[in-house]
Amino acid sequence: MIALDTNFLVYAHRSDNPFHLIARSAIEHLVRGIAPWGIPVVCVHEFLAVVTNPKIFKQATPRTLAFEQIEALLAQPGARLLMPSERHLASLRRLAESGQTIGAQFHDARIAAICLENGVTKLWSADRDFSAYPQLTCQSPKDLLAANFAL
Repeated sequence: MIALDTNFLVYAHRSDNPFHLIARSAIEHLVRGIAPWGIPVVCVHEFLAVVTNPKIFKQATPRTLAFEQIEALLAQPGARLLMPSERHLASLRRLAESGQTIGAQFHDARIAAICLENGVTKLWSADRDFSAYPQLTCQSPKDLLAANFAL
């Protein structure tokens, strides 16, 4: 299963981002497929916080439109909202210990734990910090472009 990280969602949503077209095309490719895919719930929260923030974007996305974007994605066939499981704390601890996780790195560890708990094997993200968790393959927009969407 493939999961989408916050930055990938933002890139696909914001036409003013240099990776907009590749991220949007990749998500459209994913939506047309038959395999299940998902968005970690914490990435939904972060997406909403980022795209609606006028300190980040001069023309921030209106809150209603941001929610509609996420709702439209999650309404697609195969889409899943990925939630932490009952074993989340144990999963997070294992990843934190193996990845030497400290401080702000716990945000990515939390995303990685949620992904792994839900059977995700690939995370589409531009964030290279996920390399601390080799159980999860991370693919950036550049990786997908180079591979011509060889998913």
